[in-house]
Amino acid sequence: MTTRKPTHPDAPLILHDHKRPVTRRDFLAQGFLSGVGLVMAPTVLGMFGARRANAQSFVCSVRAGAGLVPFIVLDLAGGANIAGSNVLVGGPGGQLDFLTASGYSQLGLPSGMAPNNPGQVNTEFGLAFHSDSAFLRGMQSKTAATTRAKVNGTIFCARSDNDTGNNPHNPMYGINKAGANGDLVALVGTDASDSGGNSAAPAAMMDPSVRPTKVSSASDATGLVDTGKLVSLLNQTQAGQVAKAAEQISAIKLAKVAEDPNLEELVHCSYVQTTDLISRFGNPDVVNPNLDTDIVGTGTSIFTAAELNQARFQKTAAVMKLVIGGYAGAGTIEQGGYDYHDGTRASGEDRDRLTALAAADPEMRKPPRHQSDSVS
Repeated sequence: MTTRKPTHPDAPLILHDHKRPVTRRDFLAQGFLSGVGLVMAPTVLGMFGARRANAQSFVCSVRAGAGLVPFIVLDLAGGANIAGSNVLVGGPGGQLDFLTASGYSQLGLPSGMAPNNPGQVNTEFGLAFHSDSAFLRGMQSKTAATTRAKVNGTIFCARSDNDTGNNPHNPMYGINKAGANGDLVALVGTDASDSGGNSAAPAAMMDPSVRPTKVSSASDATGLVDTGKLVSLLNQTQAGQVAKAAEQISAIKLAKVAEDPNLEELVHCSYVQTTDLISRFGNPDVVNPNLDTDIVGTGTSIFTAAELNQARFQKTAAVMKLVIGGYAGAGTIEQGGYDYHDGTRASGEDRDRLTALAAADPEMRKPPRHQSDSVS
């Protein structure tokens, strides 16, 4: 008898019942690849290259975020085994309207671990988990019992296809339509896709004007408020005063140029927004997750320094910082390698536990601002 050598939880999966990975989605689902991307946009001054007055109506608005409940999507590429062995599903009566032993067997639970057996259900988070759930163990390890008692949850089912990223399950645009918005950006995601993750967004909900900004590291987060060298040469107050003076000089110049009013307003608003950005975020460290002691740096932080060296935790911390802080209205965290039906339970358990560790946010360390949190 031979013993399989244990692998690192983040190691790519070699799935014997699958063909060799050949597409980007194949590599992402099995953990061989993580999402990267580049977004390019024209500058405001570049618009002056065309003198024609084609500017559309533009509304200048510098305002705070919507201040709604933080919403974070955990997009587990490949298809994590959530129902049954993690979060319980049941009949028409709800989670505790138990299925038959045969039904739970199809969800990966042997008869001895069926939820209707004593000690197999945990409801600490306001949601019925299987007591042996790796999701549950991960969340328990990062939260206090008093906090867990104030958390609520729910589960709903959706139909999907296997082994595809085309399932339209990502709700980010719908959350934005419900009013979610941030101080810096409406939506963020760790993948450079229309949804910000691996799963697709419902076509009817998509709004190109709020397409998620890719954020997968601390440098991506601080890059949202990069004000150049002005703040380093002056202090933040002085830099704001310089920007305000530039805004006023620009207004005088624009008044003397025969240009489309909408285009003039666009340029003027660019100066206004830059001044506001410097005044409120002149120090990019305010959005740096690596400097937030709720996230890392103390014995009670969510992540240890060693954990934050891993890519899966780096991108989680970046999105967490922006969404929980109100800098983004909602965010998607894509994690790869969840196509884990490789003949063992251990590989899936390891990934489930790591997902739960990454899902715990700084607010779980403190009395929650809200009675319940939405988790997708």
